[in-house]
Amino acid sequence: MNAKFSAGFFTVSGPNVDACYAKFTASSVTVNLHPLPHKKNGTSKTNQTSIMHHSHDIAQKRKMSSRSVRKLEVVSPVPADIDIANSVEPFHISEIAKDLNLSSNHYDLYGKYKAKVLLSVLDELQGSEDGYYVVVGGITPTPLGEGKSTTTVGLCQALGAFLDKKVVTCLRQPSQGPTFGIKGGAAGGGYSQVIPMDEFNLHLTGDIHAITAANNLLAAAIDTRIFHESSQSDKALFNRLCPPNKDGKRKFSDIMFRRLKKLGISKTHPEDLTPEEVKKFSRLDIDPNSITWRRVMDVNDRFLRKITVGQGPEEKGMVRETGFDISVASEIMAVLALTTSLADMRERLGKMVIGNSKAGDPITADDLGVGGALTVLMKDAINPTLMQTLEGTPVLVHAGPFANIAHGNSSIVADKIALKLVGPGGFVVTEAGFGADIGTEKFMNIKCRYSGLIPQCAIIVATIRALKMHGGGPEVVAGKPLDHAYVNENVSLVEAGCVNLARHIANTKAYGVNVVVAVNKFSTDTEAEMNAVRNAALAAGAFDAVICTHHAHGGKGAVDLGVAVQRACENVTQPLRFLYPLDISIKEKIEAIARSYGASGVEYTEQAEKQIEMCSRQGFSGLPICMAKTQYSFSHIASEKGAPSGFILPIRDVRASIGAGFIYPLVGTMSTMPGLPTRPCFYEIDLDTTTGKVIGLS
Repeated sequence: MNAKFSAGFFTVSGPNVDACYAKFTASSVTVNLHPLPHKKNGTSKTNQTSIMHHSHDIAQKRKMSSRSVRKLEVVSPVPADIDIANSVEPFHISEIAKDLNLSSNHYDLYGKYKAKVLLSVLDELQGSEDGYYVVVGGITPTPLGEGKSTTTVGLCQALGAFLDKKVVTCLRQPSQGPTFGIKGGAAGGGYSQVIPMDEFNLHLTGDIHAITAANNLLAAAIDTRIFHESSQSDKALFNRLCPPNKDGKRKFSDIMFRRLKKLGISKTHPEDLTPEEVKKFSRLDIDPNSITWRRVMDVNDRFLRKITVGQGPEEKGMVRETGFDISVASEIMAVLALTTSLADMRERLGKMVIGNSKAGDPITADDLGVGGALTVLMKDAINPTLMQTLEGTPVLVHAGPFANIAHGNSSIVADKIALKLVGPGGFVVTEAGFGADIGTEKFMNIKCRYSGLIPQCAIIVATIRALKMHGGGPEVVAGKPLDHAYVNENVSLVEAGCVNLARHIANTKAYGVNVVVAVNKFSTDTEAEMNAVRNAALAAGAFDAVICTHHAHGGKGAVDLGVAVQRACENVTQPLRFLYPLDISIKEKIEAIARSYGASGVEYTEQAEKQIEMCSRQGFSGLPICMAKTQYSFSHIASEKGAPSGFILPIRDVRASIGAGFIYPLVGTMSTMPGLPTRPCFYEIDLDTTTGKVIGLS
């Protein structure tokens, strides 16, 4: 794939991909491949082979010969997710790596079924062509979720195990908040899962724990610096920051030169600083009321949303109000997801702004001297984790920001590695969190901006259940049985709810990608209801709309979706378009996003106005916007279903995630620390002490 900038937009050219169709029998799938004529500006298979012949060893071996494909024996009714996952013995991860032409020096093993893929793979494949890039979003969900992860996995199983395409699934690492809370894990479900499912949903390779440690180290550094500055003179501070060695000589540590440069001080020896320069260098003078950096933990705990710190007698009255966020809302998680290299991550971590000085200047992690230590804690986390699906197709798991309170997408480095590994004609399928109004919007306007990658197809996952809810059906509540309206045919309710689907299609099409609707079929859905969705999707401008049974049948149930996605990628004709340019004001960007929700205007609290003015004055107005908004409605009110319009969107506060590279408005009452329900998922989770297997995980 070749990409170039034209008039502020990406334009794309690249090879055509073989089209194919699938014929089903009762017990198996027969796939017939029919090559289509290549476009004039395409690359013929002969030329592709020639190009690969002159590439690095990995690229030379792209064509798959003997994949680790597993034939599933499905049963009905579908067993519990954990029971299906436990019934399958995964391939050793080295076998999955071999399918991607990765040798043992390209990854570090984490047990038998996980491996960290090293960033050196990207260096070795530099200049190789990318595969097709597909993002999976959804309609506005119910609290039960509509199966985006399941659809993502099922599609990749279809492409790899049935359609003979080289494919990599790119997913986020699940937070333990929803895993033990309401929603459960995020490994997919039924016969479309990532395995081992328990390892995927729990600690994985420790990336979220590394983020938690790094985040809280920075939080400790902030309060400690305020504490020490409050009780020491400029000279005493300087003497402790630059202590003399045994010969009486002082020196700056390497990280201190970053602050000196920021202050415009070019001197290299501590003894040369004037008293005024000593004060500027030593005293950050952090305004406690301006601190936006909060501590984090990877558990839903509503009672930590607001706390006070510094109440111990030895803290000398340095009490301030703060709180906890969930770990995946940390800016460090966003940095991990949006970074492009180890050096880039180091710079981003150092640039993170934690608050302001009393003079109104931004204070960064590097000002506190901790940017390098944060990078050390994150040095292994930057490498994506290789896993596998039930049918043996490869998965890269990396980063895990929520889409409602963060930017909701897996990492750029995982996608870039995957696109090189699959090569021309291959597919990388990545998931964007929650509905397309937040997850896909941030994928396009934030992730694609920083990566330079260009998607050809966007999938919108829909369910009859959610569409009935948007059509006026009763409230769907996690843990309560579904109302009879959701398990009996009601075509008119489905048709009424398709207004939600139609708006998501229109919004997503505006980015220039082909939109394919995937209807995730449940056992109670009827043919008439599914036909109503398909007709509404096509009328709204979808490239195709496909009924999928991957939950019940694995990849076999998503072959039609795979064929539709392949056609959509082949036939993309529009350049990538962003929702807003970066050179307009912060408010104008917020308002452009609000219009895509259906809002007629935006109102800002006094605090939000103050923060917008501060961000603009400090030179941060050129960043993209990452809205923190409820996932359950286009509006800020979760109970407003369908496609609400004409509402005023309230912006409560605005934060600046400078290291990650976006401005972060908080819409309405959106919280960055979820709570637990009356009956959390953990009631079902236990360990079989005889076999050592996890039970009850969903």
